[in-house]
Amino acid sequence: MEKINVITLGCAKNRVDSEHIAAQLAAAGYKIVFDSDKTDARIVVINTCGFIGDAKQESIDTILDAVAAKNAGLIDKLFVIGCLSERYADELRTEIPEVDDYFGAKDLAGVVKALGAQYSCGSIDRELSTPKHYAYLKISEGCNWRCGYCAIPGIRGKHISVPMEQLIAEAEALAAKGVKEIMVIAQDTTYYGMDLYGKRCLAQLLDRLCEVKGIEWIRLHYAYPTDFPQDVIDTMARQPKICKYLDIPFQHISDNQLSLMHRRHTKAEALELIARLRAAMPDMAIRTTLLVGYPNEGAEDFAQLCDFVRKQRFDRLGVFPYSEEEGTFSAEKLSDNVPERVKNYRAEEIMKIQSDISLENNRRRIGRIERVIIDSRQGDYYVARSQYDSPEVDEEILIAAEGKRLQRGRFYRVEIIDADNYDLFGRIV
Repeated sequence: MEKINVITLGCAKNRVDSEHIAAQLAAAGYKIVFDSDKTDARIVVINTCGFIGDAKQESIDTILDAVAAKNAGLIDKLFVIGCLSERYADELRTEIPEVDDYFGAKDLAGVVKALGAQYSCGSIDRELSTPKHYAYLKISEGCNWRCGYCAIPGIRGKHISVPMEQLIAEAEALAAKGVKEIMVIAQDTTYYGMDLYGKRCLAQLLDRLCEVKGIEWIRLHYAYPTDFPQDVIDTMARQPKICKYLDIPFQHISDNQLSLMHRRHTKAEALELIARLRAAMPDMAIRTTLLVGYPNEGAEDFAQLCDFVRKQRFDRLGVFPYSEEEGTFSAEKLSDNVPERVKNYRAEEIMKIQSDISLENNRRRIGRIERVIIDSRQGDYYVARSQYDSPEVDEEILIAAEGKRLQRGRFYRVEIIDADNYDLFGRIV
């Protein structure tokens, strides 16, 4: 069997695309490995990210490394797919002609057919690249919001929901493989269903997913704040399988910046939404991302953002300095007028504030008994997560091995016995 190394860069949405491609290639007789640094796969497929500067550079560096391996005779065929080639296919073909072919983010069929396999549109089959006990479920593609800084609508197109029955069938297939935790993802999960059913149907989808046997945790990512559906809050609070966790990128809080970013909500509306979420689920963990250094971000705007972080005390927080992306409103209509040193300083200041908050939040959990799932063993510790922690992006609960034999993908009850800024320590009870 010929071996294909599928390398995935960027977000979990890309990971799902890679897994669907891998399943169709596996059905054609190929052996699939993911993100391998070995040199025994003679065919390499790189699924790229083209969202922001650092991600684009990582994608280009990965392609160049593979080209070097091809020139050295270690690779026979090299294909590039995903967001970077969706945005820059012509430039890439000119600058890096050693790649056998480039396919965009919306042309998954192209690379499958290029490798002699038959592409099945709408297939639910996946070769998992995650540990077998968790997986991502992509419920829609594209985005209609067109935030001022974001290139995603230009790359991925308008919002297109996956039919609900197809998603339930995919979730059932994942459960049959041993998946116990599903991360629901999209460019905007809360907009799900508008194009197919004429209304937002995320709450109904979540209820249906809760009925899938074998799935014990359901986790919601990438929720857009504007017009957040109340029925989603009610469903999250009511359904025990749904983790009390929400990934909701607020990006900023000053009305000046929110308006320039085309976020379509105000500071007051953001604060009211957070209050509704916490009233319904007092123990909810909220993850957010923020953007600093956007055009015209003044000292007062930044001061409001710092105050927002201090007062809301988010459980998880990431911050990014603004980088201008061609084709976006901010690149075409606004001046990138915040110096790089100021952007970086502001990002560091936000993370200093959050580091202290994270430590205080974690210390409050000491003495609690929490249900956790085991992800792996690393050295002297088993690595676990609670319902408040998503894999790969959030903190972990470390359990000293000490002769114990804990099973990956199994749930345990753990007492939190210690904490630092970004990790917790526990023992089995």
